[in-house]
Amino acid sequence: MILTSTGGGHAGPLSAYTLDQLRERRSSKWREYPPDVLPVWVAEMDTPLAEPIAAALAEAIRQGDTGYAATGGLPEAFAGFAARRFGWRPDPAAMRLVPDVMAGIVEVLHLVTEPGDRVVVNTPAYPPYFYWLPRIGRPIVENPLVLTPAGYRLDLAALERDFAAGASAFLLCNPHNPTGLVFGEDDLLAVAGLAGRYGVRVVSDEIHAPLVYPGARHVPFGSLDATAGARSITLASASKAWNLAGLKAALAVPGAEAHADVARIAPEVADGAGLLGVIASEVAFASGEPWLEELLADLAANRALLGELLAERLPEAGYQPPQATYLAWLDLRALGLGDDPADWLRRRGDVALYPGPKFGAPGRGFARFNFATSPGRVADAVGRMAASLAGRPRAGAGGTPVRP
Repeated sequence: MILTSTGGGHAGPLSAYTLDQLRERRSSKWREYPPDVLPVWVAEMDTPLAEPIAAALAEAIRQGDTGYAATGGLPEAFAGFAARRFGWRPDPAAMRLVPDVMAGIVEVLHLVTEPGDRVVVNTPAYPPYFYWLPRIGRPIVENPLVLTPAGYRLDLAALERDFAAGASAFLLCNPHNPTGLVFGEDDLLAVAGLAGRYGVRVVSDEIHAPLVYPGARHVPFGSLDATAGARSITLASASKAWNLAGLKAALAVPGAEAHADVARIAPEVADGAGLLGVIASEVAFASGEPWLEELLADLAANRALLGELLAERLPEAGYQPPQATYLAWLDLRALGLGDDPADWLRRRGDVALYPGPKFGAPGRGFARFNFATSPGRVADAVGRMAASLAGRPRAGAGGTPVRP
């Protein structure tokens, strides 16, 4: 149970801190912008640590246990978590420690592709993909998700065209950031079939897998009964679900036929991981599920609240409640704020969302909203957005500003 630090009654993890307390934090979420700007941008949560994690870290500090990282029991803890949550038990002995999921993706692509090989990515996409993949000489092939009235979906015909055109790898993000889409088993099996037919290696970023809401089910790509699943490599971490991003620890998890590839990850790669990250992540996967369930209840309530507030204050905003993550992908094209509505909202509304164009061409006119905060701050953020637009002409369907 988590108590508010002000001595009030029981509150969930997202309501544990006041705004003044959060502004004492030194993380990028709270230091990127001036204090008058309310940050709902980067993927950090406004939570305390889960109590078992905090206790383990406090004990490590007491012992001065802050040396180089050893993998310890992290692979076994993750395998147990994956078995309980997803019905998948990857081989702990085959996993390798990497500093974080993005670093792991880079290392794996170095091993399973060659310079100049093309990598397919569903867009909108996690912004660091656009930085790191070209930097290591792997051109990105953008494969846009399709936006329908019912939400986003995978375009399998377009994916087949991209695979057939000579792509070497598919960087799957599931659950998907920023849309919150959870790919269904049928779609994943179809992807596996295409990947097998065209010889495409699948690298699966599953960092948000613990954060799936009722009504959706996460299926690890490596668990599929398909050749592409067996040859895939998954990147997993406790960092998003337990708010541990600054502690640096993740795992490269091979499918049954990819053990030799992951075994080629140089031991020096693990030196970029942090021992406190390993300790915290092991405890998260082994003992952190009660806290995770409490968090998911808070997030589900905020997910619904955000929809209600947008319908009331900004009905022009397009919002599909995510099936996973604590990130809302907002279609703000009808507001007439140009390609980067987050810039307007920050300058005129003192609220910071993540700019949509950083997620690729399909992000123009969109912004990402992080609702992993208290309900009051969710309401404050939407109120600031609406106030910044008071009296401003809105846009028609084509994005051209018109009078309402």
